[in-house]
Amino acid sequence: MILYHGSNIMIDKIDFTKCRPFKDFGQGFYCTAIKEQAELMAKRVARIYGGTPQITSFDFNEDIYDSQELKVNRLENPSEEWALFVLNNRDRKFQDTNSLKSNVDNKYDMVVGPVADDDLALLFRTFTRGLIDIDTLVKEMKYKRFSNQYSFHTEKALKFLTLVKGE
Repeated sequence: MILYHGSNIMIDKIDFTKCRPFKDFGQGFYCTAIKEQAELMAKRVARIYGGTPQITSFDFNEDIYDSQELKVNRLENPSEEWALFVLNNRDRKFQDTNSLKSNVDNKYDMVVGPVADDDLALLFRTFTRGLIDIDTLVKEMKYKRFSNQYSFHTEKALKFLTLVKGE
C-alpha cells in the first residue's frame, strides 16, 4: 500500500525530533492513504511555515499488523475509544502515561485511525467543557466525514515504511 506525507519539505529521512507533540495519536510521523488529504496538508504546512508544498510517498508493508514485536493500535472507526484516545493525546495536562487510552509515551509503535479534523474540534470542545456526555459525542460523530491517518512512533515501526518518491 502507498502512504503519503504532506509537508513543506521533502522527507528523505524521518526525524522524530521534528514531529510535533499533542497530535491525535501522539508525537509521531503521520501519513495517509489518501493523496488528496496529503496535498491539502502540504499546502497548509507551507502556508504556515513557508516553503513549497511537498508530497513524499512511502511503500507501507502491512506485515506490521502481524508483527509480534510491535504494538499496533488500530482504531479504524470513530468510537468512544477513539475519541478518548485522541482527546488524551491532545491534552497537554494528561498525566496517566500508563493508560492504554493514550500514546503520549509512544507505547504504541504505530496507530491507525480516523483524523480528528477541524470539523470535530467544536464537538470535542463541547464535550470537554461538559456540555454533552460521551454518548452524545459518539452519536454526533456518526454524522461527520472522516479521512484516515497512519502514525509511526518508533524506529522499529519505520522499518515498515520504504521511501518511494517525492513530488
